[in-house]
Amino acid sequence: MTNIILLGPPGAGKGTQARILVERRGMVQLSTGDMLRAAQSSGTEMGLKVAAVMAAGQLVTDDIVIGLIEEQLAKGGSGFIFDGFPRTLPQADALGALLEGRGDRLDAVIEMKVDPDALVARITGRFTCGNCGEVYHDQTKPTARPGVCDVCGSTDLRRRADDNEESLRKRLFEYYQKTSPLIGYYYAKGALRPVDGMAEPEVVAAEIAKILGPA
Repeated sequence: MTNIILLGPPGAGKGTQARILVERRGMVQLSTGDMLRAAQSSGTEMGLKVAAVMAAGQLVTDDIVIGLIEEQLAKGGSGFIFDGFPRTLPQADALGALLEGRGDRLDAVIEMKVDPDALVARITGRFTCGNCGEVYHDQTKPTARPGVCDVCGSTDLRRRADDNEESLRKRLFEYYQKTSPLIGYYYAKGALRPVDGMAEPEVVAAEIAKILGPA
């Protein structure tokens, strides 16, 4: 069983690589946001805690997030992808303690390295089809007919409200401020494995496959 962390700023392609790993290796993606949403309606003891905290407009504590991760790990699987967690050094310590307590380990931390200016250009130009979810880009992948999805013919093409330069640079600043210490943390542990997050998705997937070895 292989356990990894996907580390990188917003727009680096973590979600895309996680989907590829799920499809090709049968790994389980543990996304903090998805787990919190699922927990709210689960009816479990932990789920009720999450619902109460979020209903009160409070931040979910690290203990709760670790509890949710522990629930998921207990279900078993052929490996886990931690996406969006840990974000801080205390969270990294807590995750390490949890895995060690279960007799598991973290096999690799995949750092998806990006050029901030190029990333801004990549993200601010993207838009999606609201009907089928196909992703486009003003420069690199425009629709064949303006305003019409190539796949399903829908005219419901959307841009995320926060996919603008000001919002994105703010998100990048917050990421590097809060999460960059993890790069040194995992480097010191010998777990950090950098890949070029600006490469095409299949190229990135091939690099990650080399790091992880045979499925």
